[in-house]
Amino acid sequence: MCRWVLRPQKAFVMGVTNALRHYSAWMIRLHINVDHVATVRNARGTRYPDPIFAAQQCELAGADGITIHLREDRRHILDRDVERMREAIQTTLNLEMAATDEMIEIAERVGPDVITLVPERREERTTEGGLDAMGHREAIRKVSSMCERRGIRLSLFLAADADQIRASRNLGAGQIELHTGDYCELSGSGRTTEWERLARGSELAAELGLEVAAGHGLTRANVIGIAAIPAVEELNIGHAVIADALFVGMGEAVKGFREAVARGEAQRSTDTHSIKIQSVSSEGSSRDE
Repeated sequence: MCRWVLRPQKAFVMGVTNALRHYSAWMIRLHINVDHVATVRNARGTRYPDPIFAAQQCELAGADGITIHLREDRRHILDRDVERMREAIQTTLNLEMAATDEMIEIAERVGPDVITLVPERREERTTEGGLDAMGHREAIRKVSSMCERRGIRLSLFLAADADQIRASRNLGAGQIELHTGDYCELSGSGRTTEWERLARGSELAAELGLEVAAGHGLTRANVIGIAAIPAVEELNIGHAVIADALFVGMGEAVKGFREAVARGEAQRSTDTHSIKIQSVSSEGSSRDE
C-alpha cells in the first residue's frame, strides 16, 4: 500500500524538478544529505522523523540528488532506510560507505546511482579527512569492479592532494568529492590558502576527466566560495540544511542553499585570482552559521 501511494508522488516530483531545471541557470548539482533526520529519529527509537519523507521534500524544493551514509555502526541511516530510499526518490541516490565486504554486498543489491567511498572510524563524530586512495587500492578496486558490473558511478571522498586525485582516476573512479572541512574551519588568510588548494585540486581532477564534487561543513555563508570554483559540478550538504530546516522548514532550507550556491556561481570567471578575491570578500560580511 505504501509503495502504491508513493508512485504518483514520484511522478509529481519528477515534473516539478524538470520544470525547475528548465527555467533556471543552475550549473552545480545540489545533493542533500538527510542522515541527521535519521539521527533525530534514532535518538528516541521512533519511526519519525522519516528521512525518506525528508528526502522527498528536498526533491520538491529542487534538490538534484539525495545523499545518505550507511555507517558500520548504523548510528543514523539504517539498512531499511537505504532500501526504502532507493524505491522512493526520483532523483540521484548517492550512497556514502566504507570499502568493506559488507557494504559492497549491500550496495550491489540495492543499486544506488552513485557510491562515494569515505574513510570511517567508530570513534569519530563525523567523517574526518579524506580517503587514502593510495593506501587502500585493493579495497577500492573491489568496489570499482562491482560498480562497473552494476553501472554505478564511483566517487572518492578526498583531500585536495594531487597524488590522491591521480590515484583515484587510476582506480576507476569517475568522480571525486573534495573534503571542504578545513576550508570551513579556517578564516582569513588560512581560508584563502585552503581555497586555493581546493581550486588547484579541482582543476587537476577536471584535467584528468573526473567530475568534481565538494562537501563537508558547508553552510549558506561559506558555500559561496566553493561554488565559485569553476570545476566544481556538485555539492553535498547535510548538517547545515537540517539545522536550517528546524527554523524554516526543509523546503525553504534547500531553497536558501540554492540561492547561496547561485551567488557563488555568479562569481565564476576564467581568472582564478579574480574568483578568489570575490569569493573570500563575499564571505567576510557574515559569519558561518
